[in-house]
Amino acid sequence: CSLNDVSLLVEVMLPSVSFLGCFRDVLVDSRLVLPGDVPKDSDVQVNIVAGCSDRDKCEDSPCQNRGRCVSQGWRRYACECHRPYEGDDCAEEYITGRFGNKDLESYAMFSLDNDPGDSVVISMFIRTRQSSGLLLILANTTSQYLRLWLVEGRVKVQVNNFETLVGRNTVNNGHFHLVAVKLEGTAATLLLSAHTQGSMAIRRVQAHPGDLVFVGGLPDSRASASFGGYFKGCVQDLRINNKHLQFYPVSTPVESYNLEKLVGVSEGCSSDNACAANPCLNGGECYSMWDDFICSCPPNTAGQRCEEVKWCELSPCPVTTICQPLSQGFECLLANACGSVILWYHSNKKIKSNLSGVSLSFRTRQSEAVLLHAQRDSDHITISLLDSHLVTELLGGADHDSLKVTAESLGPLSDGEWHFVSISKERQFPTSRWIMDVDGHKEYISVTKTAVGDLNFLRDGADIFLGGLSQESGLTFSGCLGPVEIGGLHLPFHLETELNLPRPQEEQFVRGNSNNSPQYGCWGATVCAPNPCQNGGMCEDLFDQHRCTCPSEWTGSLCQDQTDTCNSHPCVNGNCTNLSEGYKCECEPGFTGEQCEVEMDMCENSSCNYGATCLKSFQSYTCLCPRNMTGHFCELPQLPASFCAGTRWNYSCFNGGNCSEAENTCYCLPGFTGQW
Repeated sequence: CSLNDVSLLVEVMLPSVSFLGCFRDVLVDSRLVLPGDVPKDSDVQVNIVAGCSDRDKCEDSPCQNRGRCVSQGWRRYACECHRPYEGDDCAEEYITGRFGNKDLESYAMFSLDNDPGDSVVISMFIRTRQSSGLLLILANTTSQYLRLWLVEGRVKVQVNNFETLVGRNTVNNGHFHLVAVKLEGTAATLLLSAHTQGSMAIRRVQAHPGDLVFVGGLPDSRASASFGGYFKGCVQDLRINNKHLQFYPVSTPVESYNLEKLVGVSEGCSSDNACAANPCLNGGECYSMWDDFICSCPPNTAGQRCEEVKWCELSPCPVTTICQPLSQGFECLLANACGSVILWYHSNKKIKSNLSGVSLSFRTRQSEAVLLHAQRDSDHITISLLDSHLVTELLGGADHDSLKVTAESLGPLSDGEWHFVSISKERQFPTSRWIMDVDGHKEYISVTKTAVGDLNFLRDGADIFLGGLSQESGLTFSGCLGPVEIGGLHLPFHLETELNLPRPQEEQFVRGNSNNSPQYGCWGATVCAPNPCQNGGMCEDLFDQHRCTCPSEWTGSLCQDQTDTCNSHPCVNGNCTNLSEGYKCECEPGFTGEQCEVEMDMCENSSCNYGATCLKSFQSYTCLCPRNMTGHFCELPQLPASFCAGTRWNYSCFNGGNCSEAENTCYCLPGFTGQW
């Protein structure tokens, strides 16, 4: 019979390596020892299996954590480990150091015990969410010749206190990043996860035994502050060339530099409980992340901390208003309000902002009225109408010697139209001035070399009135007001009790009186009811004033007067006479037509006899008779003429006339006259 092969691994306490191979037909005193069956709990055979296989051990993937298995002969292998793993099977991970836990100071200090050589590569894994902080410093007894720190989330390198290089990419996103700085001769290169971030020329750097390496900070907190303070985050697998700097050593023997001091650095990469301070607002639920948090926000909220409440989606305002969202709350805005009431306001004593101006809009026909008045002690601001002009008067500020400043609009504003007013303080060196802007026309209240007053006296303890000087004032503003703001804060027309939700913003003015309420909207007196226009005139409402559009036959402010049709001089060549319905023209001679606009042809209906020619003039005509006819209208036959001899000259008597005894005269037949 034949014997089976046996794989035999024998360990002996000898300096040589244990035998790795196979035995077959091992006989001792003619008795078969191998292969052979022995009880499982026997110590006669250790690590011996039946058979003789030469299968590659790398096929079993013995290397962990993505380590690369390399076959090294029969039944042997080695693992090439990826950072930060170590060990025969890459099963051991370099222990991470946690810096700045709970924002406490922390740092580590190592000393060099050898010369790293001309080429120095410093590399490490870092994890942080901070934008600044000290990473590493190499220092000798005279200077810090290499510095690494974070600036705005990017790695910054400085060599010899002069040459500086900043990485292009940020590393403060809470993930691990492999950072490396390579100093080789007169060049320095910064790498991030094996990608070059930049390089620069440097003076040669030489590290020596005894030099110190500071990680995460310096013993002096003030010195650390110049680099953005102590590092807060995790550092793992820190190396200078291939020699390690371990905060907490691993069990696998590796070559490492000496750890001199470890302050506030804990083992592992734990996270601060960012939810402990309840960062989520408005009922948001906090979920911890590494050194960070995320808020699960209720409906109608937004932002990293649920700080942005979409208040207007909660319908907090009455239906007559428009909800305007603010950074911390909302305002319920009316297009305008009207009514002869005085509204009183005061601050909620939480206003910290600088109150640098007032803006409002108004519409009225009052020539004398107070739009806004606010006062605390002697400080005050008053915006009023005086003789229809807008007048602003201001006295305010910490300087009790401040002069009162005033301004008046260029033109009257009590015309029933909307007007927009802005009063603000313009700061420009070296002068400071208040400006009143009315409908886009700037008017300077004051120009001085020093600041002239302010409105901050309204932040606490001041009474603010809209529509009058005080609640007891007898004279009230009659008209409409649009939105009113002081320093960007609204003066609400509604009471808090009229809102569906209270306004949450910290800084606000509050309406104080509850008995007086304005009418929401803008309309004046009912000037067209009943209709004041007479004789069928149409009334037009012009806000607290009316206008009548009259029929053509009536005129006057109320259409009360009959129209004088002759006022327009309709008769071109004649005289006009008013009639009950219209007018009549009496034409001058020579003209006709309804308006005497047509010139008459005087020969059109003339009495000239047949054969006569009519010669027309402006207002009459003349008949030119043929040779055998005579008379005014050529109606008579032409009579013979008599030739007479005078003493001085000869002459003729026409139409049957006879010569007279007197010289130069004729005896005329009946019906004729004249000398001849």
